[in-house]
Amino acid sequence: MSSVFYFQQFSVDQTNCAMKINTDGILLGATAFAEKSDKILDIGTGTGVIALMLAQRFPDAQIDAVEIDPASAETAGQNFKNSPFSNRLQIHPTSIQNFWLQKQHQQYDLIVSNPPFYLDSLTSPQENKTLAKHAAPQFFENLLQNVPGFLTANGSLWIILPVKTASVVKALAANQLFLQHEIAVSSFKNEIPHRYILSFGLNRIKIKNEPFTIYADQKVYSGGYQTLLKDFLMIF
Repeated sequence: MSSVFYFQQFSVDQTNCAMKINTDGILLGATAFAEKSDKILDIGTGTGVIALMLAQRFPDAQIDAVEIDPASAETAGQNFKNSPFSNRLQIHPTSIQNFWLQKQHQQYDLIVSNPPFYLDSLTSPQENKTLAKHAAPQFFENLLQNVPGFLTANGSLWIILPVKTASVVKALAANQLFLQHEIAVSSFKNEIPHRYILSFGLNRIKIKNEPFTIYADQKVYSGGYQTLLKDFLMIF
């Protein structure tokens, strides 16, 4: 079976990437936005799919993508090189902590992350999958402490998380950032959400809350899902 996932305008090779393309990443890549999106940072880019989707959505954006796992970073870099947006995408094979130190005076209009989100749970015996799927609370503390200094005045951080982890992150962010947008993602209408897409910024505004449903019926995507992804997925 091919390891390449084909989108309408680009393809993503997933070879040697612990975390493959998934619904979480695709939803975040299609929803994240800011008033201006000339400079974007993708934290934990994995295959590079979110960065590639944002490059398609924002044709003037320059995008930095950080990935700590060397094999994933190499694959993401090749995916960037093979894309129509290669001159606007830059891979940084390092930890986000090192990246903060290297780019102390850089500011971004949009910062996104589909992070490792399993807290207080057993880790995978495979080290690369542990890095990709599990995080200590310190990961989110570091993220939220540093993001304010790297955002432009009207910039925003967008992140997708399971419900429990989203509650932890909202509490951690309270002293540094303001919650601005919350999308409750459910598989089916009237079901309890299983993911939250959260947006934080430096300014206090009225929080926009909205539901999002992936399926209209078994194996039938909702109209909202199709509309959101019609410019990306080959099936629409």
